[in-house]
Amino acid sequence: MREPPVTRLTPALRMVLLCVTAVIQPGLSLPALLRHHAAYQPPLAADLAYGALTAVTGVCAWWVLRRKPLPAVVAAGGTAVVLVASSVATAALPPDAFFREPHWSVGLVGWHLLVLLADRTAALPAALAGHVTAGVVQFLLDGTPTRTESGDAAIVLFGVTAFQLAIAGLVRLLDRRAGEAGAAAAERDRLATRAAVAAQAEHDLRAGFAGQLGATLPLLSGLADGTVDPRTASARARCALAAAQLRRLFAENDEVPDPLVHEVTACLEVAERRGVEVTLAVSGDPVDVPAPARRELTGPVLTALTAARSRARVSVLRTPELVRVAVVADGDVAVTGSAAVPVTSHFRTGQTWMEARWRPE
Repeated sequence: MREPPVTRLTPALRMVLLCVTAVIQPGLSLPALLRHHAAYQPPLAADLAYGALTAVTGVCAWWVLRRKPLPAVVAAGGTAVVLVASSVATAALPPDAFFREPHWSVGLVGWHLLVLLADRTAALPAALAGHVTAGVVQFLLDGTPTRTESGDAAIVLFGVTAFQLAIAGLVRLLDRRAGEAGAAAAERDRLATRAAVAAQAEHDLRAGFAGQLGATLPLLSGLADGTVDPRTASARARCALAAAQLRRLFAENDEVPDPLVHEVTACLEVAERRGVEVTLAVSGDPVDVPAPARRELTGPVLTALTAARSRARVSVLRTPELVRVAVVADGDVAVTGSAAVPVTSHFRTGQTWMEARWRPE
C-alpha cells in the first residue's frame, strides 16, 4: 500500500526542524555567546548550557535522520535537559541582558522543543509555555524591570514564541491529518479486501456451477434433440445423477453448522425421491472439511446412490485424524476416488460397498 503524502510529510518536517536548529545554534547563538562570554556569571554555566543543547541536537539527529520517531524516554529526557539548560543559561546572564543579544538561549530552546516533541503534539505547547514562563519568572526575579526592558521583553517573546507556536500548530495539524489519512487508507484496504473476497467467492461459485453443469448440459441437449431416450434405464440413471449433483451443489453453499452431513443428506433426498429406502448413520463430532474435499467425499456417495435400486445405507464417521463416508447399496456400479480422497469399492451378492476416506492435514 502506498503511504499517504501527509504521513510522508511528518518525518520530513521533523528533519527540517532539526536542520533549522542545527543552523541557528552555531549561526546565531554561538556568536552571541562568544561575544559576551566574559560577562556571564559564571561563563562556565553558559558553556555547559550550550554544550547540553548541542548534545540534545546530536542525539535527536540519530533518529530523525533515519526518519524514525524519537523514543519516549529520549523525548522526555531531552525536554528536561533543554529546559534546565535554558534556565541555567538565563541565570548566568549579566545584568540588564534579559531578552537581548547576550540572552542567546531564549530563541534557540523553542526549536529544540519542536524537534523533541514533534510527535507529541499535546506536550509540545506545554513545554513551550514552560520555557517562556521560566524565562519571564527569572526576568522578574532579577529586579523590577523598566518600561523599556518590559517592552523589549514583550517584543522578543512575541516574535519568537508566535512563530514557534505557529510551527507547533502546523505539526499538530499534520498529526491529525496523518491519523485521518491512515484511517481512510485502512478503510479503503478493508473495503478492497471485502470486494476481492466477494469477487473470488462469486468466481468460485460460478466455476462450481459450471463444473456441475458441464455434465448436465449434454444430457439436457440430448433430451431436447432426441438423441437421449428418457425411457431407457441409462438415461434415467443419468438424469438421477445430474439431479443429485445439482442438489449437492446447492447444499454446498448453504450456511450450516455441519456442511459435510448437510451435503450427504442432500444426496439422500434425491435418492428418496426415486423411491429408494435410505438410512443415514453419523458418528463423531463435526470436522472442518474444505469444500473440495467434501465434493470428493460426496461424489462417490452420489454415484452409489444413483445405482441403488431399492435400498441403501450411508454412514459418516468423523474423528480428528480421519473422515470416512461409506455406502452399502443394492446396485452394481464402479466408484473411483483420487489421491486426496481414496475410495475402496466392492460388489458382492448384488450389493455395492463403497468407502471414501479423507485425512486432515
